[in-house]
Amino acid sequence: QVQLVESGGGLAQPGGSLRLSCAASLRIFSIDAMGWYRQAPGKQRELVARITNFGNTNIADSVKGRFTISRDIAKSTVYLHMISLKPEDTAMYYCSAERGSSTYWGQGTQVTVSS
Repeated sequence: QVQLVESGGGLAQPGGSLRLSCAASLRIFSIDAMGWYRQAPGKQRELVARITNFGNTNIADSVKGRFTISRDIAKSTVYLHMISLKPEDTAMYYCSAERGSSTYWGQGTQVTVSS
C-alpha cells in the first residue's frame, strides 16, 4: 500500500506558474513509477507527466515545454512544475504511484487558471 499526499494547487493567472508536490509513504525506489494525472469537469482523467524509478520521464504533448516532473528521492516526493499556465489547464490534479500490478492515487489538488 502506498499513501500519497498532494499539495500546491490553487488559483493562478494565465501565464502564471504553480508547483505541485506529492509525498509518498514509501521510498521512491520501492515504487515502479509516479505520475500526475488531471481531470477536468466532464472529461476523462488524462496523464500529464510520469517518472519511473529509473528516472525516465514522459510528458503529455498538451503540456510539453510548459510542465516538467522531478523528484526528491530523499523526501520521497515528486513535483510537477507548471509554467505558462493556460485556462485549459484548469482541472483536479491527482498524483499516482504504480507498484506491481496496483496503482494508488492521492486525494487530488485543484488547479484553477483564471484572470
